[in-house]
Amino acid sequence: MAEIEKYSYKIVKKIRIRIPDVPGALGIIATELGKNGAVLGDITKVHLTSQYITRDVILFFDDEKQFSDTISNLEQLKGYKILSIEDEVMHIHRGGKIAIKPTVKVDTLSDLRMIYTPGVAQVCNYIIEHPEAAREYTSIGNCVCIATNGSAVLGLGDIGVLAGMPVMEGKSVILNKMADVSCIPLLIESDNADRIVDTLEAVSKTFSVIMIEDIKAPLCFEVEEKLQERVTIPVFHDDQHGTATVILAALLKALEFVDKHKEKVKIVINGAGAAGMATGRMLLEYGFRHITICDRKGAIYRNRPEHMDVYKNSIAEITNKTGEKGPLKEIMRGKDVFIGVSSSNLVSKDMVRSMNNAPIIFALANPIPEIHLGDALEAGAAVALDGMTVNNCLVFPGIIRGTLDAGASRITYPMKFSAAETLASLTGKHDIVPNFMNLGVHKKIAEAVIRAAS
Repeated sequence: MAEIEKYSYKIVKKIRIRIPDVPGALGIIATELGKNGAVLGDITKVHLTSQYITRDVILFFDDEKQFSDTISNLEQLKGYKILSIEDEVMHIHRGGKIAIKPTVKVDTLSDLRMIYTPGVAQVCNYIIEHPEAAREYTSIGNCVCIATNGSAVLGLGDIGVLAGMPVMEGKSVILNKMADVSCIPLLIESDNADRIVDTLEAVSKTFSVIMIEDIKAPLCFEVEEKLQERVTIPVFHDDQHGTATVILAALLKALEFVDKHKEKVKIVINGAGAAGMATGRMLLEYGFRHITICDRKGAIYRNRPEHMDVYKNSIAEITNKTGEKGPLKEIMRGKDVFIGVSSSNLVSKDMVRSMNNAPIIFALANPIPEIHLGDALEAGAAVALDGMTVNNCLVFPGIIRGTLDAGASRITYPMKFSAAETLASLTGKHDIVPNFMNLGVHKKIAEAVIRAAS
């Protein structure tokens, strides 16, 4: 439903309600919803009698209190009766969203004897002699591990591995639907880099790619670096490299709109976590020259005395060449591009107005952006997009599919650049990014990644 997409950051409920079959009865419900600030979505007639109409009504709420208050008020309406309340999101997730199923039929004893003993011995003996053939004759060649410790899940933070599992399943569904990739989520309950790396190294022969997901910074940097040194398959942290790739793609297209060039534009990135650090490095590697990264304490600069670590010290050596200091409000002044991968409502209209002419605003904090897009446009932004549009799901299916098909042992900058350039090229004349649901987009990205890997 279009409403579900538009209000995806809200709580969504389906209310089955019996209302009097008289003129204006539905309007009374709409009025009551308006009093409580709830948003009315789709309405479906379920049953009709001589006196009543039963309808399913989709409603959107900001929080549980608003939901509770609204339902309480509806229950007070004379002649109206709430028959059931269903949480649409919880309903979809019940039972999990993924399953491991066979790809071959087992209808006869002959089938069984080929897929298991004695026939399977033929394949086992072949792999003994040709270990590389395991990718072709087992699921390994199309199998990806999605590992998390649940310490930095979407906009939810450190919620633990069990609460993080629905996100890992969601990413698995996306990879399977868009790129025909099989995934196994792996929950690792540890904040110790060595233990996480040891665990993943021990199971790495099962997979052809390991994706680490939703692990907080700077732990994620240490895990990625150590793991990639110890395994012979690609390690891909989508929160870093998928996000950076889609930002690069969107930025290339946005710069075309405003007729500005990568060598000259001045960029401020707010957020020094996984996404912000990776984006800064990728843009520099691609040829952008003027980048300043900010965290909660303002601009990161060389030899900053507080709130630094080895990773911030490293990024300070290659960004902020003019040594800018101060809070985000001051750093945004005179910039051409704002990239937010931080927290909600940190940017004001005045901060946008202080930027150079026709600024580009990517306010990507989820679920609420650093500045609402309407406010950014009113303040003079030429392009304003949020995380629902500039989202790593546009690129990671194609990157992973291409990596698997290329048999690559690493995911390199050229592979990611090729993915970004391809994504930008597939965008319509008046859009910044293409439609995620277009399977052809992911196929083209995969093909570009294969070419870059060769």
